Amino acid sequence: MIAKIFEMMYAGFYQPLVRGMLCIALILAARTATAQISLGNTDGRTNAISTAVPFLRITPDARSAALGDAGMALSPDANAVFHNLSTLPFSRDERSVAGSFSPWLRSMASDVYLANLSGYRKLDENQAIGAGFRFFNLGSIELTDFQGQTQGNVRPSEFSLEGGYARRLNEHWGVGLAFRYIHSKLASGAKAGGSGSYRAGNAFAGDLSFSYISTTEEEEGTGTWRFGAVLSNIGTKISYSKDVQDKYFLPANLGIGGSYTYRFDGKNSLALTLDINKLMAPSPDTVDTNKDGTPDYRQKGLLSGVFGSFGDAPGGLKEEFQELMYSSGLEYQYDHLLAIRAGYYNEHRNKGNRKYLTAGFGLKYKLAGLDFSYLVPAGGAPLNPLANTLRITLSVTW
Repeated sequence: MIAKIFEMMYAGFYQPLVRGMLCIALILAARTATAQISLGNTDGRTNAISTAVPFLRITPDARSAALGDAGMALSPDANAVFHNLSTLPFSRDERSVAGSFSPWLRSMASDVYLANLSGYRKLDENQAIGAGFRFFNLGSIELTDFQGQTQGNVRPSEFSLEGGYARRLNEHWGVGLAFRYIHSKLASGAKAGGSGSYRAGNAFAGDLSFSYISTTEEEEGTGTWRFGAVLSNIGTKISYSKDVQDKYFLPANLGIGGSYTYRFDGKNSLALTLDINKLMAPSPDTVDTNKDGTPDYRQKGLLSGVFGSFGDAPGGLKEEFQELMYSSGLEYQYDHLLAIRAGYYNEHRNKGNRKYLTAGFGLKYKLAGLDFSYLVPAGGAPLNPLANTLRITLSVTW
């Protein structure tokens, strides 16, 4: 069943993806296998939220990846399209394009990767437009049925195409609006439970972002405060079959972030940033009021699922706070030529338990830029499929 795939995919962003486990048996499982967790309250038990297309929540660029995945309140660059579009009118550069690449789960598979392109252009001092493309390739996977019979090979992949407009409202405030098309091809053509076959899923979503910036003169330098708030991936549910109940929520998210940059002089600066995120998707539960074999949380409508996510956790308010994810980072820059970065990401053990340290650097020469990041697991997990994840970004700014 597709639902089980998403549960697996979200745990560490495709954490238990050991090639065949992604789609082989689970994608052909019956619908009755969708709810395996018995929940009255959390009581310390794992209850991670799973959604469709979780690749949309993977940090695509090396700069933010090196800062513990923080990006909503950074000084704007081409990848602000993915993090906070509303910051673009405040950019000191007129236009920029960037491309990023990351081998994904390299310890488990050699042909899984995430690639993306992004860019923006300022129309004038108060307006900017941006666009982005993300492609997630899951390699080649052999499908089998319950008897172990080969059903052929598939090459699952997903992509999103997005564009948006941002406007500076005044000296301090900015707002951005983006729209996104999402295509997910996990097991097209494979037989579904009962009759029919799975097909590619399509969805549409939007982002609404806000930003605030304020610069003050300090005793020995200049300080800049930045704040951002983003509602992202608010859109239609996605389906992989003709079954009206087989529709899945997108990884809608509410994020807020802040940063403080202190410029010691004309060349040296130090920035501290913090993001807090919460998925706006229903918390898993086994309640099945109409006894149709599908948990009620999966049958919620778009609005009730998204906005009801702030009070639907089986464990109550305590579990709701466990769903918060924290990204923090520190960035030193020298004359906009060299950047050194470090960060930390933390997620509650009952909600995915992703904890890792990040580090990276950035170089810029004239129009060209190079950014690199590296991830090291934290928290004592014996095996983390995200270990040693690398990301590289090339950019041109003018």
